[in-house]
Amino acid sequence: MLDLGTSFFTSIEKSPKTIAIAEIDNEINYEEWFKEVDKLCGGLKSVGLTSKDRVITLLQNNIEAATIHWACQITGLTIVPLNWRMKSQEIDFCILDSDAKCIIYQEESHIAVKSSVTSQNLIKIFVGKQKKDKINFNDLLKSGNPGNSPEAKSDFLSLILYTSGTTGKPKGVPRTHFAERSSAIAHIAQNMYKKNESTLGVMPLYHTMGVRSLISMVLLNGTFIAQPKFSSKQAIELIEYFKITSLYLVPTLYYDLLENQYFSKEKVRTCKKLGFAGSPMNDGLIKKVMEGFEPKNLVNHYGSSEIYTFTVDQNANLKPGSAGKAGINQQIRVVEMGAYNTKKLLGKKVEGEIIANLNSDEAFSGYLKRPDANKKSIIDGWYFTGDLGYFDEDGDLFVTGRVDDMIITGGENVSPIEIENILSLNENISEVTVVGLPDPKWGQKVCAFVVRNKNLNGQLLDEYCIKSNMLNFKRPKEYIFVKEIPKSPTGKILRRKLVAGEYELD
Repeated sequence: MLDLGTSFFTSIEKSPKTIAIAEIDNEINYEEWFKEVDKLCGGLKSVGLTSKDRVITLLQNNIEAATIHWACQITGLTIVPLNWRMKSQEIDFCILDSDAKCIIYQEESHIAVKSSVTSQNLIKIFVGKQKKDKINFNDLLKSGNPGNSPEAKSDFLSLILYTSGTTGKPKGVPRTHFAERSSAIAHIAQNMYKKNESTLGVMPLYHTMGVRSLISMVLLNGTFIAQPKFSSKQAIELIEYFKITSLYLVPTLYYDLLENQYFSKEKVRTCKKLGFAGSPMNDGLIKKVMEGFEPKNLVNHYGSSEIYTFTVDQNANLKPGSAGKAGINQQIRVVEMGAYNTKKLLGKKVEGEIIANLNSDEAFSGYLKRPDANKKSIIDGWYFTGDLGYFDEDGDLFVTGRVDDMIITGGENVSPIEIENILSLNENISEVTVVGLPDPKWGQKVCAFVVRNKNLNGQLLDEYCIKSNMLNFKRPKEYIFVKEIPKSPTGKILRRKLVAGEYELD
């Protein structure tokens, strides 16, 4: 398979005048962008970086970040994109863990990098206004020698992604050019993209969804509309101005778009190919998305940083909650939870742990410097996802939550997602998340954290659950009304914060 650097070259040859990347006040075609990337390749070499060196970035989604990503692919450098909000201690850990030689950052991360002990020994490149004693990104563009050729092979490392680290230190996920390109091709096929597609580039480029959007647009000679930091109003303006054709977001960002007073069907009328990942989309939100966007297709993509695609449902609105069937590069099983045995397969409608075949073209080969994590997650050539789910009678997968999120109340297992789906259909609820809180009698009690859009109380919601025929042991024992549900920078719900009491009451 072609490496990603060569893939970038072929896109320039195919359609040099097509707009490749844009921001609100800047549009660059493939020919112009290639010249910038090419000079940056020379600039990175001029500061002493050579093929297979590892480069940490702390950047928002902007043209510079995308340019750096492609320059690394061409020169054979391994990019290590980190959350630009990281604290100095986290940066120190990732520098040592990844054996990085260079760090590229912008103003938002300046204090954290300055406070980082290990970064002092790295080549530092600053994106933004000139800083004393720092190599400036724009200077590299001006001084870099052009005429660079792809130096990577398909088995070279393209990047190292770091997991969120909610249960400990983050884990490095090394991914090759082959795996990254295979994932992007699968992404194109499974989202039914066409040549010259355009997408909103707001999912972070330190996250698998953001990287996938960037690579897939280049392979298609499409347009990546960069949005450095999510704002629902600005996102709607970008969709309208650039006539964006596709979105690939976490569910919470769709919620934010639809709830913004600036939203209208007319403003998003060109946006007909919608995809989501990161977490299931509840029934209530699916209904709102279909009414608000009137898309041609709504695709549920279930995967991970380690193996990009697990399953895909290209008609997510027809069977809410379904994650569909295995992707074109994947094989999925549901096995007995806690058995760590790939052969203990479960029947239809029986909940267990979801595992994925590690022979997938999209898969990593193991965590960076973490034999302990590999031993737990990789067994007999299968990746244990830590997710719970079951196959229905049609063979479609339903993801019911994380193994760690399962609520055990009075000896009964309760899936938070099942309760959330029912409550989300209540017209007076904007958002809802269900968790298990410690209880002396039940072990755990089912609690619903609710963001309401009208006057609502626990009694009304309990009556609503009874009318929905929800089993008694599944009904929330407590309803807690909050101003907002805590989320990560990528939009994932942080249940652990709710359990810890880190929320503001409404």
